Amino acid sequence: MDKQDFMREAIALAVESVAAGGGPFGAVVVKDGRIVSRGSNRVTLANDPTAHAEVNAIRQAAATLGTFDLSGCELYTSCEPCPMCLGAIYWAHIDKVYYGCTKADAKEAGFDDSFIYDEMALPHEARRLASERILGDEAMAAFRAWGEKTDKIKY
Repeated sequence: MDKQDFMREAIALAVESVAAGGGPFGAVVVKDGRIVSRGSNRVTLANDPTAHAEVNAIRQAAATLGTFDLSGCELYTSCEPCPMCLGAIYWAHIDKVYYGCTKADAKEAGFDDSFIYDEMALPHEARRLASERILGDEAMAAFRAWGEKTDKIKY
């Protein structure tokens, strides 16, 4: 299989997802020239706002490969990743992302993530989502424990 075949698989998953009642997004994770996982959008089907195609594919790839570090993998997704999925891709250490539709295409189809990018650039007090830091000193206990741990697995 080549890049176009992998992307066609992601696109097929997106189309199948729509037929099954999910959102129009599909993704595959590829390692060493073979698909190790597939994911489609299951937000409405699972009542889970995090069940995006890329996140589902990453979760399955990590389980299949037995590691949280997906270095050496590529992700093919039917649409340019949203901010949440992009964060997951970075945390998974995926080497490269190939996408079909753009953010602008998604916006035109009713999936507009631009407000999230805009919000992230604002100071906390200017964001629409209210947030307030409390018990910061107490919360640091977890980071102190992490810093002292000698057998931690860094990620």
